Amino acid sequence: MTEAAAARPSAAPAVEPRWGLGDAAFGLLISVAISTVTYSIVLSATGRTAEDDLPLGLTLVATAGLWAGFIGVPVLVTRFKGNGPVADLGLRARWIDLPVGLVIGAAAQVALLVLYVPIFVLFDKSQSDVDGPARELGDLVHGPASAVCLLVIVVVGAPIAEEIFYRGLLMRSLLKRGLPGGLSVCVTALVFAATHLQDVATWLLLLPGLVFAGVVFGALALRTGRLGTSIAAHMGFNLVTAIALLVS
Repeated sequence: MTEAAAARPSAAPAVEPRWGLGDAAFGLLISVAISTVTYSIVLSATGRTAEDDLPLGLTLVATAGLWAGFIGVPVLVTRFKGNGPVADLGLRARWIDLPVGLVIGAAAQVALLVLYVPIFVLFDKSQSDVDGPARELGDLVHGPASAVCLLVIVVVGAPIAEEIFYRGLLMRSLLKRGLPGGLSVCVTALVFAATHLQDVATWLLLLPGLVFAGVVFGALALRTGRLGTSIAAHMGFNLVTAIALLVS
C-alpha cells in the first residue's frame, strides 16, 4: 500500500476536507485548556493543592478533560469541515488489528530495553530513572478499584484519545499538506513526545522512548490507513508498563 493510499479513506469522500494543521494546533491548545480547567475543578472540589497526589479515581476524572479535547476536536472538525472521523481519519478497525497491534506494541516496549542500554551507559542512568514517572502512578494503586482506574487511564483512555488526535488529526493534516509519509510519521512522533511534559531532566531521558513509540504507532497507521492497529499497539505498549506496575 502506498503512502497516498494509506492517507485516503477506502471510499471516495463526499466533500473535500477543509480541516488541517490549524485545527490540530487549536485542538492541542483547547485540550490543554480543558485539562487545566478540569484539574483545577477537581482540586478545588476536594480541597487539594497541586502539590498533593490525587487518588487514581480523581486522576481519571481530571485526565478525562484532556481526552475530551483529543477526541472531541478531531470528531467535530471532520464532521463540520469534512466527511467525519471514519472517512477522514481512518477511525475504524478490523478484527486482526487487536492481536497484531497488541503484539507489536508489547514488542516495541521490550525493544526499548535494548534502545536504552547505550543511553544508560552514556549518561550514568538506570531503568529506575526511566520508570520514575510511571512508578509514581503505580504507587497510587491501593486495591482493585484503583487498579481498574490505572488500567483505564493507561491502557484504554490514553491510547484511544492520543491516537485519534496525533495519528488521526495531526498526522493526516501533515499528509494533506504534502509531507512525505515517513516525515509525517516522524514529525507527529516528535510532537507526541514533546507534549508528554515532565521536568526537563526526566523529559529528556524519556524523549527517545516516546519518539520511538510514536514512530511505531505512526508507521502502523500509515501502513494500514486506519487507526485500529495503532490504537491496539499503543494499548499493548502501555499494557506492559501497567502490568509491571501492578505486579511489582
